[in-house]
Amino acid sequence: MTRMPNIIPITDLRQDATSIVNRVSAGEEPVVITQRGRAAAVMVSIQAYERSQRDLELLRLLARGEKEIEAGEGHDLDAVLAEADALLKGIRR
Repeated sequence: MTRMPNIIPITDLRQDATSIVNRVSAGEEPVVITQRGRAAAVMVSIQAYERSQRDLELLRLLARGEKEIEAGEGHDLDAVLAEADALLKGIRR
């Protein structure tokens, strides 16, 4: 079953910004801000935002890889895996 989105009018945000920001920061659910009865913005926690940015970057890389494959460009699997290992070692430090 789909959960109902958290929707608040912008006037509520103006009146109680601190508790709304705390609620968003503590949870995983975004809050939709409405203005004049229409969705105007979405507020998410910094963790959710960073996760979405990482996911978006992965999708961009996949799309770029698909374009390279279609264009007949390619990379040696061993070289790609070696580069990935080097990147992972740098992250673990």
